Amino acid sequence: MAQVEIRINGRDYRIACEDGQESHLSNLAKYLDGKVDELVNEVGQIGDTSLMVMAGLLVTDELSDTREELEEARNDTAREAQSAIDDTEERLATRIDGLSERIEKLADLLAAD
Repeated sequence: MAQVEIRINGRDYRIACEDGQESHLSNLAKYLDGKVDELVNEVGQIGDTSLMVMAGLLVTDELSDTREELEEARNDTAREAQSAIDDTEERLATRIDGLSERIEKLADLLAAD
């Protein structure tokens, strides 16, 4: 198991992670540190715990918004796919009706001979 040194709000932390995930964890920590920095600029140094909770809530809110957008995109895609299927079925039904009429006309012509 790998360990990564990260820095959040000027404090160093040693965090364990799966091998190969070090860079990803470092990037996540940088993102969280950026959120904490934004909060420090807005509300000041109100303590690590409060800042971490507030930053966690901000990130969770972003995640929630992203999940909602993803769900909307999935629903839009499903509706578009269903609409395309419906259109295709309608076009095929129209072609089948046309072919059926042609076959009936040919049958009538053959029966008349």
